[in-house]
Amino acid sequence: MASAKQYYYGLGRRKSSTATSRLYAKGKGDITINGKPAIEYFDGNEYLVSRLQKPFTTISAEGQFDVTIVTKGGGHSSQTDAIILAVSRSLAEFNEDYRSTLKRSGLVKRDPREKERKKPGLKRARRAEQFSKR
Repeated sequence: MASAKQYYYGLGRRKSSTATSRLYAKGKGDITINGKPAIEYFDGNEYLVSRLQKPFTTISAEGQFDVTIVTKGGGHSSQTDAIILAVSRSLAEFNEDYRSTLKRSGLVKRDPREKERKKPGLKRARRAEQFSKR
């Protein structure tokens, strides 16, 4: 269970986004991203902020932990997925019993999909010039 550690660390990645989380055991449910409150960081997008609560609602621990997150790369949506993975990993480090519950919800597995590289002679990875018969 919980030991005398000051915080619990987790790392999450998605596409080109990376997020590191520090989970503090006795808290009020504050989520800070890159030094700002979550709602301010995501420019008032309540959908993305509500998605950040998913690991806590899965284990029925809303408002019990404070989380500090440092994230970079990608867009807000992929950063949110990276944050969810990082927080889930730090919760699993806090209490190993949470791991099975989070795993059943699919929150501990990394999404391996990355952007495919551009090929020579094409506009994008697979997009070619439109065929012209004449």
